[in-house]
Amino acid sequence: MTLIEQLKHKIDNKTKPLGSLGLLEEIALQIGQVQNTLSPKIERPALLVFAADHGLADEGISPYPKDVTWQMVMNFCAGGASINVFCRQNELNLNVFDVGVDYEFPTELPVINAKVAHGSRNMRKEPAMTIEECRAAMQVGADAVRNEAEAGCNTIACGEMGIGNTSPSSLLMHKFTGYSVEECTGRGSGLDDGQVDRKTRILKEIAGKYNPETPEETLATLGGLEIAAMVGAYLEAKKQNMLILIDGFIATAAAITAIQMDETVKENCIFCHSSDEKGHKLMLDYLGAKPLLQLGMRLGEGTGAAVAMPLVRSAVNFLNEMSSMEDAGVSNKD
Repeated sequence: MTLIEQLKHKIDNKTKPLGSLGLLEEIALQIGQVQNTLSPKIERPALLVFAADHGLADEGISPYPKDVTWQMVMNFCAGGASINVFCRQNELNLNVFDVGVDYEFPTELPVINAKVAHGSRNMRKEPAMTIEECRAAMQVGADAVRNEAEAGCNTIACGEMGIGNTSPSSLLMHKFTGYSVEECTGRGSGLDDGQVDRKTRILKEIAGKYNPETPEETLATLGGLEIAAMVGAYLEAKKQNMLILIDGFIATAAAITAIQMDETVKENCIFCHSSDEKGHKLMLDYLGAKPLLQLGMRLGEGTGAAVAMPLVRSAVNFLNEMSSMEDAGVSNKD
């Protein structure tokens, strides 16, 4: 039998009715295939948060000022953010990277200085990044994942912090999926109806301004430094054959971008939840992805991935520890 046939046989012959563990069975099958084994393991899971500012925030496309980016990074460092809580609870190693925050953090803080620039440019006026800046940010993500892999990690998740970053995510979604700007644009961190309309008009203007030809050029033109770092992280995680836990709207925009560059990245992705941000369900539909959770979350930071971690462990544990029909002396159906 092939590996997939062996995995299906092992799953189907556990002490349960066929298919009764639902999506956990699909995740167990996927993880076994990624790790090329009948007995997969979750080793030293890590969550990498990449932070950067956005020049487009100067256009008022977020209800929060840009200063909230560095202030929230300080909160991460102090251990007081949602992502800190969930990583502690679910035993993920958390590292925070300054890829492009418009602030100089004290050197004694537990934030990794990987600053490529002091934020992206205002893409209403010029491309968000040069190709060189985009590649440098992608390298930050790749290096971070490689370091985790060398430390024995085989499961990675990425989070982000950057005021205004739903806007570049909406634009990347629009360019790569073909959905309209209106379908891709939501409330972000809390815009009202009038503000959403204005945000949509600005993003439509930007979408019509540029015609990038390659995924890398699209990312540089319409993305952000932290999004580029996530793209680089996902590409490297695939090279390292790691499980990739995908968070919400912004993380999925980065995943779609990475998949445009290497379609095999999707094989390693577990989509952890369906965000309440408008457009995320369409992203998941575009990818043919089944999210593990639907909790109405839209926080970012990687929180959906961290909250889903116990379910990923459950998929692995039932595959490894649950008795088979034969071992338990349970009669199987005819």
